[in-house]
Amino acid sequence: MSNTAKRTARAGTTEPAWVRTTLIGVALAFMFLFLVLPLAAVFTEALRKGWEAYWEALKEPDAWAAIRLTLLTAAIAVPLNLVFGVAAAWAIAKYEFRGKAFLTTLVDLPFSVSPVVAGLIYVLVFGAQGWLGPWLQAHDIRIVFAVPGIVLATVFVTFPFIARELIPLMQAQGNEEEQAAIVLGATGWQTFWYVTLPNIKWGLIYGVILCNARAMGEFGAVSVVSGHIRGQTNTMPLHVEVLYNEYQSVAAFAVASLLALLALVTLVIKSVVEWRHERELKAAAELPPENPNARLAPAVS
Repeated sequence: MSNTAKRTARAGTTEPAWVRTTLIGVALAFMFLFLVLPLAAVFTEALRKGWEAYWEALKEPDAWAAIRLTLLTAAIAVPLNLVFGVAAAWAIAKYEFRGKAFLTTLVDLPFSVSPVVAGLIYVLVFGAQGWLGPWLQAHDIRIVFAVPGIVLATVFVTFPFIARELIPLMQAQGNEEEQAAIVLGATGWQTFWYVTLPNIKWGLIYGVILCNARAMGEFGAVSVVSGHIRGQTNTMPLHVEVLYNEYQSVAAFAVASLLALLALVTLVIKSVVEWRHERELKAAAELPPENPNARLAPAVS
């Protein structure tokens, strides 16, 4: 192989070097302008009056209430979407049934509907003047302007993430291994646990990470159903808006920096997951072909 061919193989493309350099430069410039610079501005403004003012803003009772509510909402919404996402992906990828296209459309619905509209839908259904409002009031049940409404709105906005990660993955893998496990005598749960789950685990983890990130950062739908009750129904994004509107810029950016830190942690976890997935794929490619019955054996033992 000539030196030119070797350089082309390493580069992966046949474009001139200046084209690759230009594309890389444009990508880095966009990342700096729209990612690095805004994040740096958030942390700079948050620490403008020093660490003491920063910690005081985070220790403030309303801020702690917003942090707790954000974590609680994510802790409820993500497992619910995990169950729904796996069930929907399994049904769409593994079975043929009437209404399959309609179910796929419903999965994509939150991507096309504004989060504000989603919040208004819940107000229409569960609000005091809504369809179920009088019945809920008669039984002293609060949905809108309370934690249940925030959780429902967050679930609606975030439920496509896990399903959308799993559907193409399951469709690409087919159902031959599941059928082989059933032929060998495995139950449905054993088939899922020993056959399906190992094949989709990285996509599942990736979907959970994205779902959790969106759940913690959701603003539009939560803003409509929360009622902005300070210290009770304000999540971290809503608390940032309240502080900023009250000209408490340092406190607002302090809470915003915590959201940014959570986003960075999510990005790091996502990168680690992708790295481990790629390493596992490379390791699997170097191994000799595996006997499928050897992996299916635990399912029927």
